[in-house]
Amino acid sequence: MTHTEPFNVIIVGFDGVLGSALTGALDLFSFAGVSWQRFLDQDIEPRFKVQIASLNGDPIRCSNRLIMQPHCDIADVTQCDLLLIPTIGDSIEKVLSSNHELITHLQRLAQTQTDIASNCSGAFLLAEAGLLKDKTATTHWGYASKFRQDYPDVDLQAKQFVTQSDNIFCAAGGSAFYDLALLLIERYCGRELSAQVAKTQVIDKKIGDQSSYTNVTLHSPHSDPLVMRIQQFIEQNYAQPLQVSELADRANVTPRTLNRRFQACLSMRPIEYIQAVRIEQAKRLLESGDVSIKTLAYQVGYHDLSSFSRLFKRTTNLTPKAYQQKFSRSLI
Repeated sequence: MTHTEPFNVIIVGFDGVLGSALTGALDLFSFAGVSWQRFLDQDIEPRFKVQIASLNGDPIRCSNRLIMQPHCDIADVTQCDLLLIPTIGDSIEKVLSSNHELITHLQRLAQTQTDIASNCSGAFLLAEAGLLKDKTATTHWGYASKFRQDYPDVDLQAKQFVTQSDNIFCAAGGSAFYDLALLLIERYCGRELSAQVAKTQVIDKKIGDQSSYTNVTLHSPHSDPLVMRIQQFIEQNYAQPLQVSELADRANVTPRTLNRRFQACLSMRPIEYIQAVRIEQAKRLLESGDVSIKTLAYQVGYHDLSSFSRLFKRTTNLTPKAYQQKFSRSLI
């Protein structure tokens, strides 16, 4: 995404919210483009405009009894780039039963194609609003059984730190939200700025199963369901042989039409998107340090190591080995 002005982030506040999750999100996005620049005596350029919104703009009573004054009434929010739902710190049943009107606003804003993200038990609000039906989600492991029982139509992946399904993101309990926030900052502002925030806030990214959020940065917001469907198929099958003609058949359109719609939504052709997904996955694997350069190409869908290496260097200006040496967390 090309930065022109701060992205609008709305954090949903409600009675019973976990105070640290509410203020933590506010701080993390507010400091993007600020803290690192202060340290280096550079011009400050806030990258997000962050506001807390509540029903009627009423004060928020957090689960730790802290009273917080929101910035605005959620009814006045007509659109935003990112809608964040923090952790429920109080009784989940109590919060859900007393927030029917708030849930209506979540449903309304979901129609604007905004990115939506929840932390921990905040996923219950999304599920109650019907926004997670037939989608992948995660929540705190302690709530997994209840979540599955209450929302059997959601594909709960409780072992995942972060999940993504179309434009909806979920983070598990505890500090997993920081991993999600950093990935969302990277999605909007690029990897360098996300790394700056992580360093200034002294946040260590978790090393684990990253397949569910590998390609967050490739998901430029758009509303073409056909392109979304093919994007998802590519991301789930990048290691397999992929032909544009076969993707077009899957979408029941001609290759020319598929190319045109990808260009319109993502400014790249399907073949370029396939390459981007594979290179992004290769970068993640190299950063983990748990991959052999010799087998890396095969793991991301290339059977010619030389061709893969040329494409990787053309994309990153580094060879795979040099990239691993520079960015591998296992070598730090």
